[in-house]
Parts: sequence; C-alpha cells; structure tokens
Amino acid sequence: MPRVTIEKSDHIAHVRLTRPDKRNAMDPEMARAIVEAGAALMDQDIRAVVLSGEGQAFCAGLDVMSFAQLAAGDPEALVMPRTHGTANLFQEVALVWRKLPVPVIAALHGVAFGAGFQLALGADIRIAAPDTRLAIMEMKWGLIPDMGGMVLLPRLARSDVIRRMTYTAAPIDAAKAAAWGLVTELAGDPLAAATDLATEIAGKSPSAIRAAKRLIGVAESGAPSAEVLLAESREQTDLIGKPHQMEVIAANMGERKAVF
Repeated sequence: MPRVTIEKSDHIAHVRLTRPDKRNAMDPEMARAIVEAGAALMDQDIRAVVLSGEGQAFCAGLDVMSFAQLAAGDPEALVMPRTHGTANLFQEVALVWRKLPVPVIAALHGVAFGAGFQLALGADIRIAAPDTRLAIMEMKWGLIPDMGGMVLLPRLARSDVIRRMTYTAAPIDAAKAAAWGLVTELAGDPLAAATDLATEIAGKSPSAIRAAKRLIGVAESGAPSAEVLLAESREQTDLIGKPHQMEVIAANMGERKAVF
C-alpha cells in the first residue's frame, strides 16, 4: 500500500497519510512519499491542499525502530547531507508545504506527535478535533526536534512555549495548542472543516492567493521592512496589471455598495 495518496477535485488536492494500522507513524518510506507528494503538486493546477491522516490519528510521530536501524549505521550520512536545498529529507517533510505556492490546510485528529507535529507546522492553517493531542515528542527518546520545527515554531509560538514543549515532550490538548498559537481553530470534524475552508479559498482569485502566500513568506522571513514593503508593492502591481483585473475590482466594489 502507498504511504501517501493524492486525490484532486474542484481545484483542491487531498493529500492523505495512509498507514492507519500504525497510526500513520512515519518511517523512511513515508517521509520520502510525503516529500514526493509535495513536489508533485508544485506545478499542478490546484488552488488549495488539504493534508490529513487515515484511521485513528493524523500522525503518531516517527516509526522509531525503522529510523534507529538507519541511524545505527552512519548517523552523519543519514542526517547531515543537504539533499533538498538547505534541508535534508526529513526537514523537507514539513518545509515542502511552505514552498508549495498554494495554501495548505492540515486536518488534525487523534495525535500529532513528533514528526507528525512538525509536518502539521508546515501547513498554512491547522484545524484540530477538540480531543487531539500534540507534542514535540523527541526528548522522550533523548533527541531534539529536527524536522524543520525550529524554523517553523518561532513563527507561531512564544519562546517559553517552545522550550516547555521541547524540554518535557509532554502532550498538550488542542485547546491549549490553539491558545498557544499552534492550532488555528477547533472543529468536531476537522477534515470537513478543512475541506470547507479549502473550497472557500479555491473560490478566490488564484493569482491573488498565490501572491498572498509569497508575500506572507517574505514578511515571516525576517526580511528588512524595506524588502517587505517592496514585495507588497511588486505583488500588488503585478496583480493590478493582469488583464481584466480592474473590471473584477469594480464588480466587487459594486457588490460591496449593495451590501452596505
């Protein structure tokens, strides 16, 4: 069975982890499949992605035994090569979704531990069932989070939150994760809520949505204010210059006047 499946409908790509018998625990094969799925969607005619897991959990973290066997051979060769730009394979599991030009919405349920938590951080938006538990689990094994989390976490949560979760490996519930900025919102059926949100996004201007994701990426990168302001102006100029864009703006202004 494939570790990851992709289904496309109505301009939305549904990416699912498909190892439910292991609560979608991530082995090397799944890590490769996740990265390949993200790469395969880069040039596709899609407007949003919904990322989810089959079965009882989004992702229970690393399949520790499978990785222990690899690391026992040569950890330097396993972890240190930069195989994906500035990242290794395992870091790209999370980072590939930030590179994707369209919004990615993660639907979380059951648990999102360790590798699964960092994968979820790669999404633009995270919707979780109220009973979902999340954890930076690596300290349990005497390890540190090393799958892109330290690039993504500081953009979402306070330093003390990151340190508490990293040092203790203790799971937190979805409500606390939302209060700490790690979950966007709670929903009884997170997959349905994520699909509804993806459908709403897919109904907006594809060019403007992609421009917005690029611009937010620049703003979050720590770039100087002058660079962010220039990026704002560049993206807006390119959007306004598109054929028929002024007609779209005028039409929406008409709708706004009707509402108010």
